[in-house]
Amino acid sequence: MASLALQNVYNNFLPQFMPKTSRYDTHKRDELKNVYAAIMRQTKESPLFLPLSGDNVIEYAVNMKENARDLSNVIASLSNDRSISLLDKKTAYSTDEDVAVAKYIGEDDSVDPDDTPSFDLGVQRLASRQTNMGAFIDDGAMTLEPDTYSFDIHIGDTDYEFQFNVEPGDTNKEMEEKLARLINRSNIGVEVEVVSENGRSALRIDSVATGTPSGKETIFNVSDDNTSKRAGAVDYFGLGEITLPPRNAEFTLNGNPHSAYSNSFTIDKAYEVTLKGVSEEGRDTHIGLKPDVESLISNVSSLVEGYNNFIDKAMGYTETYGLSNKFRNEMRSIQNVYRNELDAIGLSFNDKGELEIDEKYLRAAAFEGDHNETLRPITDFASEILLEAKKISLNPMEYTDRIVVEYKNPGHNFSNPYVTSMYSGMMFSSYT
Repeated sequence: MASLALQNVYNNFLPQFMPKTSRYDTHKRDELKNVYAAIMRQTKESPLFLPLSGDNVIEYAVNMKENARDLSNVIASLSNDRSISLLDKKTAYSTDEDVAVAKYIGEDDSVDPDDTPSFDLGVQRLASRQTNMGAFIDDGAMTLEPDTYSFDIHIGDTDYEFQFNVEPGDTNKEMEEKLARLINRSNIGVEVEVVSENGRSALRIDSVATGTPSGKETIFNVSDDNTSKRAGAVDYFGLGEITLPPRNAEFTLNGNPHSAYSNSFTIDKAYEVTLKGVSEEGRDTHIGLKPDVESLISNVSSLVEGYNNFIDKAMGYTETYGLSNKFRNEMRSIQNVYRNELDAIGLSFNDKGELEIDEKYLRAAAFEGDHNETLRPITDFASEILLEAKKISLNPMEYTDRIVVEYKNPGHNFSNPYVTSMYSGMMFSSYT
């Protein structure tokens, strides 16, 4: 019973707090060892404390941790994978971002923008999802007989069966909302929405994926022909009708026709391109690599945007929580160290602690003889902020209001790698 309850709690918190992961959330063995070693060092001398109880404490700590992780990923994305320097990531450009946006994903930090292939892209059609639009039926009526019904959704190579009960007094709208929740929570690759108009409603099922799988005309199929419980629900709600079939994206690269299942794809392992719209007749979009200085300025802008987003969210969480000034004080100290140096090259802190860019001064600094040296305050600041983000991620409970029970005897303590987990495993705190 305890394990079942714990699983239910975990599943309840997972959709709310589980972040969208990226390639920067994967780590090498040595990096994980370093995290473990940091936990050991931290817990060896950390005092014993009692965190204040309450859901707001849990929400604050989880949000602070995920906010710090997001900032770490932003900074990581601005560096080449083979480089230890910050802000040296090459930047791609698109001449029409309403048609396509591009990102450089190459790994060679010595690449010359003049030698990197560029492309002319023409988009004839975007990749689209499959849609099954159900029948519109009266919200308050229900003509399905009370019983247990089931139907199958076939997607990929797997059949998923969904069972539900119709009780006396149920209405169509209530049952549609119940089915939408049931399918959406299953996370099988389709999204369901209840569409209402003029006292009538219908279930709309969309595939998460786009394009047509190889050798198939559909992404998913809904049927109750061979289901385990009573059939009839598919016809009643009209779930089996394919309203819009999935389509592949169609485009040209330097005049040569291509297609793709998704609107995002890679070109020559150098560019990640995301299609946004259809090209005007006879007008292609050029994809290429920005010069080094332009890439650097673009990276600085991305850093500032990520940092400001981090500050805005963290201050919002802190103001809502309202009991600890530790985060404010640490950020103010970092800002004071770099304030004058950053101001000299066009970056200044406003009253909220966010960065503002004076592009005129930043561009002038970037075009000086050795722009790496001129802009070093930015890379030093980014390194300092990255360390702060990792510190918050390691133990966000340090930034909550807490009651210290006992300080440890310095230099005479044993490491306890589970202490951080005990205080930071917020999803399980009600069970300890």
